[in-house]
Amino acid sequence: MSKFLQEAVVNQAEKTAGRLFRLPRRKALEQEFSMMFSSHLGRMRSGAYFESEVLLVTGESGAGKTTEIEDMIKDFNAEHIALPSGNNARLASCELDRKGNWKTLGRKTLKSIGYPVSEKARLTQAEIWDRVFQQGAMQGCIGLNYDELQHILAGKEGDALEEELDSFKSILKSKTWPFLLILSGVPTLEDYLSKFEQLFRKVTHVRFEDIDYETEAVMVHEMMSSYAIEAKLNVHDDLNSEEFIRRLVTAGAYRWGVVCELVSKAIDQAVRAHSNTLTPENFIDFWMSKTGMNALATPYTHESFDTIFRRDRPFQTSIGS
Repeated sequence: MSKFLQEAVVNQAEKTAGRLFRLPRRKALEQEFSMMFSSHLGRMRSGAYFESEVLLVTGESGAGKTTEIEDMIKDFNAEHIALPSGNNARLASCELDRKGNWKTLGRKTLKSIGYPVSEKARLTQAEIWDRVFQQGAMQGCIGLNYDELQHILAGKEGDALEEELDSFKSILKSKTWPFLLILSGVPTLEDYLSKFEQLFRKVTHVRFEDIDYETEAVMVHEMMSSYAIEAKLNVHDDLNSEEFIRRLVTAGAYRWGVVCELVSKAIDQAVRAHSNTLTPENFIDFWMSKTGMNALATPYTHESFDTIFRRDRPFQTSIGS
């Protein structure tokens, strides 16, 4: 047996990969996209020219935006909704970064649609994007999700920013095949987009807010219990206390994605130890391995956890800042 392989952890990851605890925000996301897609489909059926729209999804890093959007895309693609062309409607995803230009983005977009273009192909930027629209039409890809949009807009101002946003607007206005856009990233994206009215007026905004402890503490507990049950673990009584849930939310910087990750990693610790119960020690052990902090200085053990662990500094303390 390999010294690098922990079968219990492998089996646990295999069972839980892709499973998501459904939060109320998912319904809001689906409702907004449903309205947008339904309007898009109706305009396609009319045969008249139309401009498409943008769904903007924002939240702090670790809020769980990517996971929610990808899960919705999976559900949408699985429904095989018929388009006027006879194709099934589908969505594609593409993550943005600071490197490259619109020619690079066009190549990435083609790859996400399912039509990769070799780096050796001598195509101009315009030719690449022509293929994006052609392949969208041929394959029934009605929408594109560009994740982490702030990476491509960071540091741009004035004409440079307007030029970047105008390029996204052109994706909505293509006479060959106007795409729906799902743009996601940090909250400052709204400020960027608001500076270009022609694009901003096409935007519907869904915000993934931080955890509101007073109203969502019970939901955090339900999520933790759900994950534990899925892993066939009992939940130690100490995890059911109001104090522990507050400590967990603080450890996760009040961000749903981070809190879910903390629970998942604590479960991995329990599974690795061949335990049948999820305990506070599992959370402490992961925190120590993640941060290198002393066992007495974690958000699960420190008496001043709510002041030294701040929302703007996940996995860090404010001591010395």
